Amino acid sequence: MKNFSSLLDNLILTPSRNNKIELLKDYFSELDLNKAYALSILSDQLSFQFIKASKLREIVYNKVDKNLFDFSYDYVGDLAETISLIWPKSNKIRSQSLSLLIEKIQKLKKSEINTEFSKILDLLSNNERWTLIKICTGGLRIGVSERLVKTAIAEQYNKSLIEIEEIWHGLKFPYNNFFKWLKNEAQKPKISFKDLFHPMMLANPLDKEKDFTNLDPKNFQAEYKWDGIRIQLMVSSSGISLYSRNGEDISTAFPDIIENIEGEAVIDGELLVGKNFKPSTFNDLQQRLNRKKATSELLQKYPVFIRAYDILFYKSRDLRKLKLVERRKYLEKFHSQYKKNNIDLSPVIKFSDWNDLKKFKNNTTDELNEGVMIKLKDSQYFPGRKKGFWYKWKKNPKYVDTILMYAQRGHGKRSSYYSDYTFGVWNKKNLVPIGKAYSGYTDKELLKLDKFIRNNTVNKFGPVREIKKEIVLEVAFDNVFSSKRHKSGVALRFPRIHRIRWDKPVNQVVTIEEFKAEFKIN
Repeated sequence: MKNFSSLLDNLILTPSRNNKIELLKDYFSELDLNKAYALSILSDQLSFQFIKASKLREIVYNKVDKNLFDFSYDYVGDLAETISLIWPKSNKIRSQSLSLLIEKIQKLKKSEINTEFSKILDLLSNNERWTLIKICTGGLRIGVSERLVKTAIAEQYNKSLIEIEEIWHGLKFPYNNFFKWLKNEAQKPKISFKDLFHPMMLANPLDKEKDFTNLDPKNFQAEYKWDGIRIQLMVSSSGISLYSRNGEDISTAFPDIIENIEGEAVIDGELLVGKNFKPSTFNDLQQRLNRKKATSELLQKYPVFIRAYDILFYKSRDLRKLKLVERRKYLEKFHSQYKKNNIDLSPVIKFSDWNDLKKFKNNTTDELNEGVMIKLKDSQYFPGRKKGFWYKWKKNPKYVDTILMYAQRGHGKRSSYYSDYTFGVWNKKNLVPIGKAYSGYTDKELLKLDKFIRNNTVNKFGPVREIKKEIVLEVAFDNVFSSKRHKSGVALRFPRIHRIRWDKPVNQVVTIEEFKAEFKIN
């Protein structure tokens, strides 16, 4: 546990990607059960049924004064860090292995959590307590992605990252075959394409039009970029599965997809809400997301369909090394052979040059697409984001001046700063919030805002501070939709801070009526 805790501590304090890789390489230079658990933690594959934030609060309230803890948590802003610091000193601290601790917790019954987990925390140092609580609650926030872990392991054992990507989602804890292969003690694990998620090919942003000087339009095809969620559909005689872009199996949440598919293929596409293949807003799609099962009411009100972009396998044939235009023929063949009421094909846009395509990209008659995708006709299907093959050319963002209303501490490196902001516009003489943002500003601007917030707080609601209405934030966003869930009646898509308008008076910010009228929100 000590070694893993030190690793996390060092990763948080290490901003450099290359240095993070070196830390991970050193940690995984030896492979055993502890490293297997570490791998499952870093790839977010480990969860605990009974250890939730509310349960941890209950445990710590039995150890320290409730008001003292709440005050400390409000100041620190991070639950794991607060508990690790405020936990009473113990003379029982002794070394514990990562695997032993996890197995001990996994065996605990619900009725034993309060007493036994408390005993476990008594045995740990401050850093180890922080680590264990982070493990139990999820969301390490240490600046390490799953791909970075795979990259480090690939470099340490002189393996191809692509090879690891291809088998990753078919690996099972405790990764015995995987570890043996890394150490050249066994052959690469053989996993059927039907039984695993395949890493998706990603596009690079193409926001600077000057980048087109190196691209010949004759070598590329274009499609619309739709505002849904990227999915991978696996259809075979052994079953049908639907995966998110991160490899999470979301099949049970979308029976209206699963129950109406036949054939044998692996399809790459976009999951959208809509009837008769006419997409609705992302806000409507959100009604179906993050649910284990969908009610009959949701199925009827928010039906989903797949807009297919690509095909990776057709029957038993691996198509990923074929050119895009050749894979498209197989995709069309699959679609024509197996008539479906829940899959359509992403249409290919006909254009002569980049200026011609720009008209499609900026098409304002259809607000439900985000721009266009530009794909090299000869491109194979590579996992990850490879330069020169696929690009996304998004519509220009929209902007609105808003007023800072509330602030909350961030997470990880920003846990000591007020970095999460709620902003709004005028509704007569009052303000109504229209969104939240925690990105887009510089570190220097963060320090200035944090100082202003601390000196100009007018009210507190737990960890949230209400701020004097004196700061104007220019917010950029991709789109806006009407919403019954929000008090303002609108929902912003991907809001981020574009500028801090220190120069602009708050009385010049628009009203909610003016905002809705400008963006044609009913």
